[in-house]
Amino acid sequence: MRIKWLFAVCCSLIVLMGNAQKQAIDAYNVSWTDFSNDSQESLPIGNGDIGLNVWTEANGDILFYIGKTDAWSEANNTQLVKVGRVRLSISPNPFVAGTDFSQSLVLSNGDVVIKGGGTEVHVWVDANAPAIRVQSQSAQPVTFKATLDPWRTTVANKVSADVVLPDEAKQITWYHRIENANIPSNHLTFGAILQGNNMTRKEGNVLQSVAPQKSNYVVVYPFTATTNSTNEWLEKANALATLQSKTAIDKVKLAHQQWWKSFWDRSRIYITGDSIAYKVAQGYNLQRYLSASSGRGAYPIKFNGTIFNMDNPANTKKDNGKVVPDPFDADTRAWGGQYWFQNTRPMYWPLLASGDYDMMLPLFNMYKNMLPRNKANVKEFYHHDGAYFQETAPFWGGVPKLTKEDKGSYTKHYYLPILELSTMMLDYYHHTNNTTFLQETLLPVVREGITFYDQHFGRDAAGKLFLDSVNSIEMYWKVINPTPDIAALHFILPQLLALPKTAITDADKKQWDRFLNELPDIPTGEKNGKQVVLPYQGEQYAKARNTENPELYAIHPFRMYGLGKPKEDLIKTTFAERGIKRAKCWHQDAIDEAYLGLTSAAKKDVIATLINKEPRMKFPAFWEKGHDYAPDADNGGNGQHALQLMLLQSEGKKITLLPAWPKEWEADFKLHAAYNTTVEGHVKDGKISNLKVTPSSRASDVVIIPVDK
Repeated sequence: MRIKWLFAVCCSLIVLMGNAQKQAIDAYNVSWTDFSNDSQESLPIGNGDIGLNVWTEANGDILFYIGKTDAWSEANNTQLVKVGRVRLSISPNPFVAGTDFSQSLVLSNGDVVIKGGGTEVHVWVDANAPAIRVQSQSAQPVTFKATLDPWRTTVANKVSADVVLPDEAKQITWYHRIENANIPSNHLTFGAILQGNNMTRKEGNVLQSVAPQKSNYVVVYPFTATTNSTNEWLEKANALATLQSKTAIDKVKLAHQQWWKSFWDRSRIYITGDSIAYKVAQGYNLQRYLSASSGRGAYPIKFNGTIFNMDNPANTKKDNGKVVPDPFDADTRAWGGQYWFQNTRPMYWPLLASGDYDMMLPLFNMYKNMLPRNKANVKEFYHHDGAYFQETAPFWGGVPKLTKEDKGSYTKHYYLPILELSTMMLDYYHHTNNTTFLQETLLPVVREGITFYDQHFGRDAAGKLFLDSVNSIEMYWKVINPTPDIAALHFILPQLLALPKTAITDADKKQWDRFLNELPDIPTGEKNGKQVVLPYQGEQYAKARNTENPELYAIHPFRMYGLGKPKEDLIKTTFAERGIKRAKCWHQDAIDEAYLGLTSAAKKDVIATLINKEPRMKFPAFWEKGHDYAPDADNGGNGQHALQLMLLQSEGKKITLLPAWPKEWEADFKLHAAYNTTVEGHVKDGKISNLKVTPSSRASDVVIIPVDK
């Protein structure tokens, strides 16, 4: 009897704890009681691979765009586009202006809920399966209709039209297929199957309920594959739909909700305090939600719109001095379909502290899969070993042939991405201690990067590495010994040499030992009469080409300097003398300020970033386009990362709490650190209570910085 009583109490506590967590995150839900004009006033929902923009128009129709991380079209050789658009209609229409209508994003369940007139519709993307699910419950029987809206209907700009199968009685299947032997994505096909419970195909692209009913259910199965023929793709897509339809919807939904509960349980930052604290916390948590909704697919998150880019029918441009209409659709995105590493990295650094390690793997795997092509290019063009990643590249990789004589540009003579990726991979390994990742992903990538730098560049008269005609990121072209590259090598090589002896070879150790001893110092010199870190070695002659501070890469991502580290005064002076002073978009001032313990400045810039909504969009975390394209994932990623660093910084075994935390902000937090460690607690008036470090053996590694400002 006592055992049964204890079991019942434990179950009740688990339920209460789950409800408490649910209530906490749902404080940041987004809800509207008015209708949306178009997709710019949509709510995002996704499972990491498939993402929807969901909105309800004034006529009561619910619409959603379908985005997918591998829906690549042949536009401009590679362009991430929409799978399609679906329209849901209910008759009689329950969603009428002036009534109890609402459309909401419920974070705890990963669910968009539309209510009104006795009807409740749930739109969600299954967290555990490639399926979009729509459930509708009405007080009275209604007729439910799902329509595939026409999308790419004609051949345009060498992009083929979508195909909709015309002769299906119970479903609607459509697809887009690439037939272009000149690009590696040839024969890639993406599309979807639309089905409904007790629904039949009507004229056109419409599924409609056979008879009015109170409960209605629609499901869409998006699918991408590279196949030898269209028939092969159709067979695989139908097999997927058949397999997924075998599980009862109640069981599927419970598993979906459990995934989201587990996700929100991983980590948290909830803030109260001054008037802006709630908005900052909402921005942080919505960005984390967006990463979870778009970061578990076949390919990494696209900085320029993610999978949630949308129409802009009111867009304009200047033509001969006049402002003229320039509308574009949701297949459009500025800066193209390629990955720009500088712009992709901001969304991935904060995944370490939030413990969202699974979402980092698409990034790591894409670049790892580029290695064979890039190694072959390096061998062919330069006749030596190693590889690097271009700053901008399609998902299949490749590098160009360059010489020192080639004209400079923003992204040529730019080899750094492989070093920053290696740094991120090292942090991932130190957080997870995943030895399989170490052997199969990290070491293959970092070995090639180190070998490239070792063999591609010569040595100076003193025998030190001499990087000649190398960009200091995009800011200064073709300079000598750029600080980002030199700092990266100084930061990476000691970590490699400290790896378990069983993980590395004698040849690795010999090469890395030698190379470390051949590294030049990080460039320093005078600026405005003060000693600072310079962006590159020698006379500062190069023209500034962008709005970046490459010398500050020695703070982040290559953490050679920072709070409590050697030469702290030098780097603080360097930061104060920086030429570009900006937050938002891909600028990293807030991150640097957190690393330097500059609390007031970090607070100011993290506020600017995490409330930086795109004006023409309605969702609070569809970030302003900045230099790029809305919704700008860089902006949200940098804001998320900076806020974490204000609370917690993890370096080696040391964990620093409150390095840049404002005294006026109260917070409940749980964050991750190296060595499979989590740290949680409550901070109020600059003091921490309820501190819990897991495992407890790591508690002695925690240092709390007094908050007196």
